[in-house]
Amino acid sequence: MYPISAQLAAFVAQTESFTRDDASLAGLRQNYNRMCQAFTPSMPEALRVSDFSLAGVGVRSYLPESPAPAEGWPCLLYMHGGGWVVGGLDSHDFICFELATALQVLVIAIDYRLAPEHPFPAAYQDCRAVWQALQAGQGPHVIDVQRMVVIGDSAGGNLAAALCLGLRDDGQPLPRAQVLIYPALGGRCDLPSRRDCRDAPLLSSADSDAYLALYLSGSGEPSPYAMPLLAEDVSGLPKAFIAVAQFDPLRDDGRLYAERLQAAGVATVLHSGKGLVHGCLRARRHVPEVDRLYEDLLNYLGSEALTQV
Repeated sequence: MYPISAQLAAFVAQTESFTRDDASLAGLRQNYNRMCQAFTPSMPEALRVSDFSLAGVGVRSYLPESPAPAEGWPCLLYMHGGGWVVGGLDSHDFICFELATALQVLVIAIDYRLAPEHPFPAAYQDCRAVWQALQAGQGPHVIDVQRMVVIGDSAGGNLAAALCLGLRDDGQPLPRAQVLIYPALGGRCDLPSRRDCRDAPLLSSADSDAYLALYLSGSGEPSPYAMPLLAEDVSGLPKAFIAVAQFDPLRDDGRLYAERLQAAGVATVLHSGKGLVHGCLRARRHVPEVDRLYEDLLNYLGSEALTQV
């Protein structure tokens, strides 16, 4: 039903091989972590990785061994995917390694609290607390706060977008750019992608709905900081790179947000993700169409988002 390449189909089959009958929360998290570990390469040489806390939130930094720039490190603040329910620092080592090494920048990943034990706004508050701590010069690294970018995939893309909205609304310093990779932005249930990709590989519409329900449990009135597409005004936000996947129920979330940003005068690049599925970032160097996404992402970060002011 979904015309994906043979290489991507092999990746999907390998990913699905980690599915187990244990549908408990602990089982889901264990299987997700095992799956992510299987796609995580060895840590590159000339990269120092350390775990510490900022504002009471666990983080992991990925620091190149090259000399620090005189004005401080350009920094990517990474928010991992996993439906706000699974994942953590280990699950997204694979992309944080890649970004830090390829761009020779500092990457800091956030170990935000997970739902359903900690529903919205816990994860949002954790990401905001880390951002503000870095802006205040906390932590062991000297950072160029003029060259900070927020980036996330799936639920992490939601958190990156929400963080930008919250900072703008409160008149706080903004990132240079926001990078949202197949983000979950709270789009309507009747979007075409929800129907066309309702049983897409690796994420179905039912899966997406279930994760969002866990994240929003007990949060009362829906908030744009939980569902960024609810924001009435998206002007004044950082420029954006948004990547979607063709065969993904969340595809139209990213497309709609890109259209709204562009209409509001926010410079926005949309990567259409032809032939891709949700969660495909882990297929780096195994699937050509995924490598094209990385090429566009790295080119954008290197030439548009992290350049000196």
